[in-house]
Amino acid sequence: MTGDTKPRTEDGARRIGNLRRFVVDQIHPDAGLVPIRGQEARHISRVLRIGPGESIILMDRKGARFLARIESVRPSEVTVSLLESLKPPPCSPLEITLCQSILRPGPMDFVIQKTTELGVSNIYPYLAERTVVRPDEKGKANKLRHWEEIADGATKQSNRERTPVIHPVLPFTDLLDRVAGGERMKVILWEGEETLDLKKVIRDHESGQGAIGIIGPEGGFAEEEIERAASAGFEPVSLGRRILRAETAAMAFVTLIQYEWGDLGI
Repeated sequence: MTGDTKPRTEDGARRIGNLRRFVVDQIHPDAGLVPIRGQEARHISRVLRIGPGESIILMDRKGARFLARIESVRPSEVTVSLLESLKPPPCSPLEITLCQSILRPGPMDFVIQKTTELGVSNIYPYLAERTVVRPDEKGKANKLRHWEEIADGATKQSNRERTPVIHPVLPFTDLLDRVAGGERMKVILWEGEETLDLKKVIRDHESGQGAIGIIGPEGGFAEEEIERAASAGFEPVSLGRRILRAETAAMAFVTLIQYEWGDLGI
């Protein structure tokens, strides 16, 4: 990697900002050459047809970002050299965790993509009593890879510092055990709640604590699940009088939190 530390001109910064971005799991700065494999390699070689000598921005899921040059291109692997470490854009000061019951493929992909763009930090897919899509173990692993690819694309598109962590699929009871700790604001969105709304709960909590929200499946929560969540410290809240689709509720939750506490609109 080069040691050039000259101040970058405005035109130079703009040119770098216009370069295409690609994501790998982790970049080791001392490695010199870095392989890009999988979907990203296929996208470079077959779709974009970017060749050796061209510059790109290489990012990883931990927030590292480098100016890089393509050295060789094959359909299964693209090799790049690291030229310069780049300062990532500012990240949201707020940690938002979204727990989303697995939805049908289209709506679930939408949730992953849009909440990534909005700055969610963690996504926990889980299985509720009324979850319709119930993959086996192999299916869960395939879905996790697919969701990570969607999050990678949304991270590049929105110029986020890093990709959110998408956790392995859990049963609802295991999910509660995993996420119930800490001093964060904890809510479960439920259309059956008639007195407490999300806006009031947000304004009753300290913004620096972060937030975690549980969104249900297409068929809604069983009352038993609401009771279990309440026992684990989650406040049942509504989003108003309208009954929203699960994917709409997820978007509304993250948007409201970012608007009130985060960097939405700044």
